[in-house]
Amino acid sequence: MWMLGPVGFTAPLLLLALPALPLLWLLLRAVPPAPLRRRFPGVALLLGLTDKDAETERTPLWLLLLRMAALAAAIVAFAGPVLNPAPPAAATDDPLLIVVDGTWADARDWPRRIDRAMTKAEAAGRAGRTVGLIRLTDRPEAPVFQSAAAIRDRLAGLVPQPFVPADLSAWADVLGDGRFETYWLSDGLDHPGRADLAAGFAARGPLSVFQTPRPVIALKPPVFRDGAVQLAALRLPAGAQQEIEVSARGPDPAGIERELARATLVFATGQGAAEGTLDLPPELRNRLTRFEIAGQPTAGAVSLTDDSLKRRKVALVGSEAEAEGLILLSPTHYLRQAMAPEADLIDGSLSDVLLASPDVVVLTDVARLGNAEAEALLKWVADGGTLLRFAGPRLAAAEWAPGEDDPLLPVRLRAGGRNLGGAMSWGDPRTLAPFAEGSPFFGLAVPDEVSVTRQVLAEPGPDLAARTIAALADGTPLVTRKETGAGQVVLFHVTANAEWSSLPLSGLFVQMLDRLVTVARVGGGEDRALAGHSFAPVQVLDAFGVAQDADNLPGVTGEALAAGRPGPDLLPGLYEEEDRRVALNVTAADTTLQAAVWPAGTPVEGAARDTERPLKGPFLAAALALMLADILAALGISGRLSGGFAARLMLTLMLAFPAPAARADAAEDAFAIEATGEVRLAHILTGDKRVDDLAQAGLRGLSMRLFERTTVEPGDPMAVDIERDELAFFPFLYWPVTADQPLPSVNAYRKLNDFLRTGGMILFDTRDAGVSGGTTPEAKRLQLIASGLDIPPLEPVPVDHVLTRTFYLLQDFPGRYTGPVWVEAAPPDAAQAEGMPFRNLNDGVTPVVIGGNDWAAAWAVDEIGIPAYPVGRGSGGDRQREIAYRFGVNLVMHVLTGNYKSDQVHVPALLERLGQ
Repeated sequence: MWMLGPVGFTAPLLLLALPALPLLWLLLRAVPPAPLRRRFPGVALLLGLTDKDAETERTPLWLLLLRMAALAAAIVAFAGPVLNPAPPAAATDDPLLIVVDGTWADARDWPRRIDRAMTKAEAAGRAGRTVGLIRLTDRPEAPVFQSAAAIRDRLAGLVPQPFVPADLSAWADVLGDGRFETYWLSDGLDHPGRADLAAGFAARGPLSVFQTPRPVIALKPPVFRDGAVQLAALRLPAGAQQEIEVSARGPDPAGIERELARATLVFATGQGAAEGTLDLPPELRNRLTRFEIAGQPTAGAVSLTDDSLKRRKVALVGSEAEAEGLILLSPTHYLRQAMAPEADLIDGSLSDVLLASPDVVVLTDVARLGNAEAEALLKWVADGGTLLRFAGPRLAAAEWAPGEDDPLLPVRLRAGGRNLGGAMSWGDPRTLAPFAEGSPFFGLAVPDEVSVTRQVLAEPGPDLAARTIAALADGTPLVTRKETGAGQVVLFHVTANAEWSSLPLSGLFVQMLDRLVTVARVGGGEDRALAGHSFAPVQVLDAFGVAQDADNLPGVTGEALAAGRPGPDLLPGLYEEEDRRVALNVTAADTTLQAAVWPAGTPVEGAARDTERPLKGPFLAAALALMLADILAALGISGRLSGGFAARLMLTLMLAFPAPAARADAAEDAFAIEATGEVRLAHILTGDKRVDDLAQAGLRGLSMRLFERTTVEPGDPMAVDIERDELAFFPFLYWPVTADQPLPSVNAYRKLNDFLRTGGMILFDTRDAGVSGGTTPEAKRLQLIASGLDIPPLEPVPVDHVLTRTFYLLQDFPGRYTGPVWVEAAPPDAAQAEGMPFRNLNDGVTPVVIGGNDWAAAWAVDEIGIPAYPVGRGSGGDRQREIAYRFGVNLVMHVLTGNYKSDQVHVPALLERLGQ
């Protein structure tokens, strides 16, 4: 390739024709032959006469230059000009080896990497060189060198993998002894063995690297700590301050995945780590299935959740002396009240509850256990369980032999306990000390009114301070903890009821139990608890962070999951065994990002260089335009460019190059014919295929009910793109609101407002059951959408609104859920006329109806008319679906007929039916 500044030429020899352009002057002067001059005296008689058809004696200079420019543009076009061509490689016949890391870190700009590899392969092919291709996430195999065309086909089908290579040094052993040039497209991360492999490439020929400066961002698995979900992210390289949004996603009550919460993490300047928290209620936390960084389509920016954030199973095992009839004296009463909202409680004997594999076992005033029960409980704790014990009279009266340690207690106990505040006590009741920083209760506020009147005491020892996680104001332990195997044993040195302290009566007791229960490992155990089990994959992630079904993948062993390193045989995703689910993510809690370091002198190419662009097309277009200008100029000079001829020429050019708008007009006409041929219900496209398909199925079901029960015979529903399609053809639009759908453009807002002003109606459905007072992501998105619409003041549907009686008599408007529904508010002066049970509300049709009841799911049917989604339970659900259909019928009839039901003609009949 020959370079001329930023432009290169693939066939530079054709440019040698440019110096020959002056020959065009001679050619134009020779053809036609120049006229000969002959002097004839009779010419004087012709002086003063004009010739109708004048012919130029010679070609004008400007026309000659025009033709030379057209020919020059054609020559340059066929010379293969390229803007910003790739730097020319050194002249060599050595093969070219293209090396691609192919990890999740490449996924964000994968198309650009493939384009760069294609460019290198094409350049090598033009030079007659063979090309090889390896992806380092594959198993090491000797590279095979092929033609550039074959490599281009392989590159087109190449995709990144959702893991990183285990050891790159294994590739150095299969490279062979031949010489070749290496072009390495790096993900920017330092993987094990990278230095050895780079040295191997450098020993076999020149090595160059492509590495984009775009930062790599990864999300660590979330953990629940200190009462909140803790989030942590990494980036490489650490640059200027940067904010990222982490979206917490999970199913809504309808089972549709959506964003449930969002947190902002901030990377400080020069920092490669950012942290944040999400304080979520338990019922919302139990729904979470994944966290993802917005705008980062990589598997490293996605973290799947398993049972670690879900509800725990807590077994309550009381003493044999449970109080009968006196609930407030029961050792387990306050425990039930505190843990029931966030845990599933199990009752029974110790041997029975262990069979249910609980996450936490609570013993209230149990001093000693039988040998078999103690061994079974100790094994369960060692496998990862949390044993939570409470003191009481029986534990205080128990005695242990000198030097005897109970493995099911965190510390040795003194017999008898300690009384505070009584006639025979050592002093006044004690309050609690603030929680230390290393305690799981750190950060909780200690109420002044919480006091302790009796407790069991711990024997002093070297480990007592380390095992104390809560203490009284005088320093005596209140709660102690000991790790046993993969689990832990925790002891409250007071009773679980209010007999020894006021702690169970306070909100602090609930918070302390929540901290202890939620840090328990669901399913029991750390990595060692996975050993000996087999897990089946449920979902796996690709390199772009998209979840895919894992139906055809084999099961994996617990040992492989315990290693926690994804690879070709263990993709990141969700794995389950019976009732336990384990998430394997690309990153782990101890993951760090290290930048790749290259041998000295290795050229590293970034993404700052402009993209290579062929210029053959623009030059050919310029040559064609100049030739057309030459034709018009020649016609003008010859005097044949009259008005009629010019018009015919323009018409010919227009027919030869039809305007693209003609095709758009045809599509618009087809849409208009389809929309107006018969009455059709329509829904707004959201960009979410699942939501759009559900809306289509819902309107299909409602259309069927209208056809069966009314004189309205609608056709198949249609999908409407508010940016492109005309809205005036439809009387009614159903708009399911999603959390991430784009806001309408200015032109779309204009069309929407015209639609609302001219009698159209939009049913906005946030599909969130109207929960959280309008704070769901869908409700917030609706507020943004509605900010540009001319929506009148709204109010909940009053009992005498015309929607309650348009076709059916209704008082509720359910869909898949039941929630509030909003319509245009009545005028302030609306009043009931004499003799009428209803006010004349809303003289026109309400332009909008807003709710979150997921009406489309209740209306939806499949192609043969069978309901597609469940609604409610049993006969109650069938009744709710029927009322949802009736609401839809009332809504459409209200749109088509207006408020004629507000007049007095129908009052007697309505009164009679209401009386029935």
